[in-house]
Amino acid sequence: MGEWQTLGRPLILIGIGIAVIGLLLSIADKLPALNWLGKLPGDISIKRDDVSFYFPIATSLLVSLVLSLLVAIFSWLFRR
Repeated sequence: MGEWQTLGRPLILIGIGIAVIGLLLSIADKLPALNWLGKLPGDISIKRDDVSFYFPIATSLLVSLVLSLLVAIFSWLFRR
């Protein structure tokens, strides 16, 4: 395999993964299975008269955990 081909395949897979994640996030409001995303206990939401602040701590941790597991699984699969 050529040097560019070994670099190209993971980039294509990463691009497909990002596209799938973007698609899921764009239709998350319409899917009941993803309605909880961004509304977990631990997410900070402050609404005042003319100011609103939202910091999704728990959602960020969950997304980070899932992405770390996916990267570990893919790296394990491609090492074989």
